[in-house]
Amino acid sequence: MTTEVQKMSSVTVRVPAKVNVQLSVGPLREDGYHDLVNVFHAVSIHDEVTARQARSITVSVTGGWAAEVPLHDGNLAVRAARALAERAGFGGGAELVIHKAIPVAGGMAGGSADAAGALVACDELWGLGLPREELMEIAAELGSDVPFSLLGGTAIGTGRGERLTPLPVGGPFHWVFAIADTGLSTPEVYKECDRLRGTAPVPEPKADEELLAALRNGDAAALGRRLANDLQEAALALHPPLAGTLRSGLDAGALGAIVSGSGPTCAFLARDAAHAAELAGVLAATPGTRTALPAEGPAPGATLI
Repeated sequence: MTTEVQKMSSVTVRVPAKVNVQLSVGPLREDGYHDLVNVFHAVSIHDEVTARQARSITVSVTGGWAAEVPLHDGNLAVRAARALAERAGFGGGAELVIHKAIPVAGGMAGGSADAAGALVACDELWGLGLPREELMEIAAELGSDVPFSLLGGTAIGTGRGERLTPLPVGGPFHWVFAIADTGLSTPEVYKECDRLRGTAPVPEPKADEELLAALRNGDAAALGRRLANDLQEAALALHPPLAGTLRSGLDAGALGAIVSGSGPTCAFLARDAAHAAELAGVLAATPGTRTALPAEGPAPGATLI
């Protein structure tokens, strides 16, 4: 079986975007990170990562967001492939081709998704056969969101967000994502969050039991009322037009609205697929919005196709 896999010339993996339905940020730690309670929810906006046999590790990008993706060592998919090769003692390469549908710098873990896709694709292409637990370890070294991109579904993340516990969900849930016409830097949003908090004591983050119950029961109305993101105030301070985007969605009947992760994408919970389509039409016309994308969750994690 291993020999057959090693002869494969191309492998493609589909990876989902995510929304944080709860993102609670604890006090700043000495190592510069924050303890988090991060309820991840994967949604049906996907990138596809193709790995082809090559002598070295390279990357190219297609799709509507291609011009905004780095093609050098800063590309997280390249770093993932190199980390996998180093862990396995593998000396070959891979030509990575990313078809980009997840917005860049949008708070939807697009770079993390591509890293997860590269791990799964290269593991298969190279015939390594590493257990998923070992891929998760490599993923955690690459970034806090990468393990969830491997896992998918819905999960609660603790620590920096990389320690995951899958959550039961009675969904599906229907979403619309309003993609802003500018990006935000995750480190800058965290820095602004710390600045806004000043010297006031910051409590340790805790999971919202009512939110977890809403997920478990498939209750979209209850989930919409409990959406929470401690980074939202900072994202709005750095990009004030997002406040108008959130208002527009709520005025159009969204069950809940939230900045996704570090932003600037705004996520809106709809009653059903038809309502999501209506909301997308309204939000696409909102000033400062590049496009609006309906989606459904939960979605599977990194998957061979």
